[in-house]
Amino acid sequence: MKSTSILTAILMLGLLMGSCSNDDSESPQEPLGAYESGILVSNEGPFGNGTGTVTFISNDLTITESSLYNKVNGEDLGNIVQSIGFDGDQAYIVANNSNKITIVNRYTFEKLGSITEGLDNPRYFASANNTGYVTNWGDPFDETDDYVAIINLQNFTVEGTIPVVLGPEDIVVKDNTIYVAHQGAYGQNNKITVIDTSTNAILETISVGDVPNSLVLDIQGNLWVLSGGNPSYTNNETAGELTKINTSSNTIVNTWEFQSTDHPGLLCTDGADLYYQLNGAVYKMNSTDNTLPSGPKFGGVSFYTMAVADGKLYGTDAKDFASQGSLTVYDLSSNNAIATLTTGIIPGGIYFN
Repeated sequence: MKSTSILTAILMLGLLMGSCSNDDSESPQEPLGAYESGILVSNEGPFGNGTGTVTFISNDLTITESSLYNKVNGEDLGNIVQSIGFDGDQAYIVANNSNKITIVNRYTFEKLGSITEGLDNPRYFASANNTGYVTNWGDPFDETDDYVAIINLQNFTVEGTIPVVLGPEDIVVKDNTIYVAHQGAYGQNNKITVIDTSTNAILETISVGDVPNSLVLDIQGNLWVLSGGNPSYTNNETAGELTKINTSSNTIVNTWEFQSTDHPGLLCTDGADLYYQLNGAVYKMNSTDNTLPSGPKFGGVSFYTMAVADGKLYGTDAKDFASQGSLTVYDLSSNNAIATLTTGIIPGGIYFN
């Protein structure tokens, strides 16, 4: 589950769009083995009970198939499907409450194996240097038990751990280096850990804005970090920040600070342009710009997660966090919504297969 949305919302007793909507009864089944031509949406599922799911949507947006893993394998993924990571033709589906990673062929969704030992509140997966890496919170209130699990991709086992600071979350790969954002679990943090995968040693710990919630690499190989800032309920509210890091030297190139009560999130990129959400709107910034955008690209939205690809923006709506959500697709040349499709409960990840 998103660490700053529904998890925090449950703790704080508060919960922090279209032409057609297809479900399985309305759409023909996608033939087994044809999932390479479409979009995968990971759905967290109900918090504390039930199972998360994965929805398949064809590239032309005409076919939707829900509960993909269960239909292919006859079993459930586990509670809170947090994310999906990839290594070649394998997909690693992370269920954090169940402390489980399920491995499937990403094109057929047939199960290849699972990892149930050596995980403690796993969050996100990435692969580098023929090895898998998974961020783990451990106890979200304990600042001493957080780590990155080292995954053997041949036998699907945890073969070691890299202890890190509180709240490891998003993870990206640049060559043989991985970058981990420390959002802070149920608290707040402001670190990026840099790990050399040839030695599994920590090279750097970089301080950025408070609560770094998303990482992307631009077309030049620079790392961009979007930090939401401490929320107001902490009684130590801080502004969001956007940070650009040179990955050759692992040094900060520039930092842009938002207004004191602005808390941006959901940073994504098509390589050249950056997109993020703030105050019910989507903003666009070129990776060569020297200032934050003066106004939004379009407004009237509140996404749970979003992604961009091939001139389109994809944004999900978790609705009431208990019933089926939706994915809306926008044409970025016109900013118009071109389709809205039904997903599972709490659609938290969008992946292009």
